[in-house]
Amino acid sequence: MCWRPSPRGGGLPADVVFEGEQLGRWVKAQRAGWPGLEEDQRDLLAAIGIEEDQGLVAAKAAAEAKPKVSRAGRFGAGLAALTAFVEREGHVRVPRTHKEGGVSLGSWLNNQKARRDKLTTEQLGQLEALGVAW
Repeated sequence: MCWRPSPRGGGLPADVVFEGEQLGRWVKAQRAGWPGLEEDQRDLLAAIGIEEDQGLVAAKAAAEAKPKVSRAGRFGAGLAALTAFVEREGHVRVPRTHKEGGVSLGSWLNNQKARRDKLTTEQLGQLEALGVAW
């Protein structure tokens, strides 16, 4: 494999694999994590034409700043969306691709059914109260 860095710095496509290694992903991660690298690491990368990408750095910072939602929080959001769906439609037969209140409700409900052994007794009761059949 022969790769020449682009004049913009580190323009390796993300899907490039070399000898089984996800080289493209690694380059993208280095460009995104530039501020967290040691100076000697940045120097070595710059020597082979890989440079910081401000857009990737900003996107990474935004993703890290986004508040994490707990499992209970996600369940609560899904339950609220299912409640709204049931009140409007009168049943719990949610199409797989249906979205409700910012929740991929069909997928969420299928996941709850598939992972029901991980739900608490209270969560199972809340779903059953809405008419979810196992």
